[in-house]
Amino acid sequence: MPVRLTREGYEKMKEELSFLKTVKRQEVIKALSEARAHGDLRENAEYDSAKAAQHSLETRIAELQSRLMDVVIIDNGAIDKDKVYLGATVHLQDVDKGKELKYMLVSKEEADFKAGKISSDSPVGRQILGKQVGDIVEIVIPAGKTTYKILKIERGA
Repeated sequence: MPVRLTREGYEKMKEELSFLKTVKRQEVIKALSEARAHGDLRENAEYDSAKAAQHSLETRIAELQSRLMDVVIIDNGAIDKDKVYLGATVHLQDVDKGKELKYMLVSKEEADFKAGKISSDSPVGRQILGKQVGDIVEIVIPAGKTTYKILKIERGA
């Protein structure tokens, strides 16, 4: 199944993979070597910890490599600019509070709430997907029910 990413998300994933394969892998190899030097491996907590770290690292590397093989980069030029789709930045207004919010709709692999990137699989993402300016959506979130009005949709080049 394809992994849909923005160009920025794709580059970030490639950078993470490169960092893990070079810097982190060397750190883990060094930690394993140092732990081995402490003697009996059967009762060596440092060695067990280093092996677990190595397993975790190699699992993440394999996961990233697999995802990158199936990446489809979102082409903003080929997507309807009047509707909310992946890669769109959406300006919303909380109808009850009058507060304005701005989110970029991305795939779950790229979601980062602190950076204003929400997944299309999230409650808000699912409800605004395919909507257009002026549409009002009611969303059930963990904190209760809220209503948003779509004020503006932006797309990068």
